[in-house]
Amino acid sequence: MSLVRPAPTLARAVRALALLLALQCSIAVPPAHAADADAPLPLRFGILPTGGPAESRQDWQPFLDDLAKALGRPVEGVSVSTYEGMYRAVADRRVDVAFLSGKLALDAVLKDDMQVAVQLERIDGSPGYRAVLISRRGGPVHNLQEVFAHPGRWTYARGEALSVSGYLVPEAQLFARRGVNSELHFKTVHIDNHQNNALAVANGEIDIASNNSADLERFAVRFPQQFAQLRVLWRSDLIPHAALVTARELPDVVKTAIRRFLLDYGRGPQAERQRRNLLKIHELSGFVAADDRALLPFAEIEYALELQQAESARWVDADAKRARLERLRTRYERIKAQLTRSAAD
Repeated sequence: MSLVRPAPTLARAVRALALLLALQCSIAVPPAHAADADAPLPLRFGILPTGGPAESRQDWQPFLDDLAKALGRPVEGVSVSTYEGMYRAVADRRVDVAFLSGKLALDAVLKDDMQVAVQLERIDGSPGYRAVLISRRGGPVHNLQEVFAHPGRWTYARGEALSVSGYLVPEAQLFARRGVNSELHFKTVHIDNHQNNALAVANGEIDIASNNSADLERFAVRFPQQFAQLRVLWRSDLIPHAALVTARELPDVVKTAIRRFLLDYGRGPQAERQRRNLLKIHELSGFVAADDRALLPFAEIEYALELQQAESARWVDADAKRARLERLRTRYERIKAQLTRSAAD
């Protein structure tokens, strides 16, 4: 005799009810983002690292909050750990507005369809800052002569190749003018941001490092004991301040609103509070009107370095050298023309 198992009617009923409820929920409840479908997309603001990315973003956040309020749309800080990371963010169209050093701003304008909106203005009113070379007080390097007198002896920390004060200016105005290749002159070459390099020198981990006067002022406030251990061996010519660039593809009304906000910031009814926010960002007092022509000095710095490197290189013959120098000159003239033309557009 076979046994007949009772049908699991209760279980089936429960499953059917659950399925019905799930279908009702999927129909009745709209997607979470549906209510925000008409909300403006966030404006993506690129922040060049001065210390760590989190630290840099924290410094800029009060300013970004004010920008979001003024524009009536969210503003997202895009903070990266390296200059190369910011270069990629700009090239990949992952930022709409960005705070960039001169070389990065130059590349962004020439290659990535950005345009200069304003330049930074520091609280001391200076028109620029200076690259410096530093060593440790009480350390083995006391002056600039000792830097060059002992090839292969010292350790060196510098900025990335896209850093104006961390690499381009020291290379052009200090090393290349003496026919020295910094990559070959030192025992080791370490690449990091200005803050970490200054700490490495102060702590005796590195003999010499590049830096700049503006970042050293910030360093003195945040690390007074370590700053007291530093000695400045060399100062460069004056370097123009960094710039803020905006994507050309942004609607004109948005670009105009951003520029107006920047030029008014720290000067209106809330000037005192806004200036406190600016002090956290490179000791700024505000922003001044600028266009792509503000990047001409950085094109000249890059051109000067390339010329010096070409002059000191080994060539098969004089014709090859002349051809290289002519290509560099032609490229430089083309860049100058492009910056001047785009500023007039």
